[in-house]
Amino acid sequence: MTLDLINLAAFLGMALVTYLTRIAGLALVGRLRLSPRAQAAFDAIPPAVLIAVIAPSALATGWPETIAAGLCALAATRLPLLGVVAIGVAAVVALRQVI
Repeated sequence: MTLDLINLAAFLGMALVTYLTRIAGLALVGRLRLSPRAQAAFDAIPPAVLIAVIAPSALATGWPETIAAGLCALAATRLPLLGVVAIGVAAVVALRQVI
C-alpha cells in the first residue's frame, strides 16, 4: 500500500476545517446574546436534526419499523432513553413476527 500525499492532504484539510468549525461554534456561543425566540429556535435544532436522520430510514425499511418508530416517538414523551430503546426493539421484533 502506498501513501498518496494529495489524498492525505485532503483528509487532513477536511479534518482541520471540521475541527475549526466545531471549536468556533463553542467559542462563540458564550458571546452571543439571543432573544428568547432565537434561543428557542436554537434549542429546537438537535431534535430536528435527529428526526431528519431517523425518519428516512424508519419510513423506507418497512411497516414494522415505521410503526415501531411511531411507538418510540410516543414513548419518548414520557420515558427515559433506555425505556424508549427497549420499547423500540420489542416493537420491531413483535411486529416483524406479525406482519
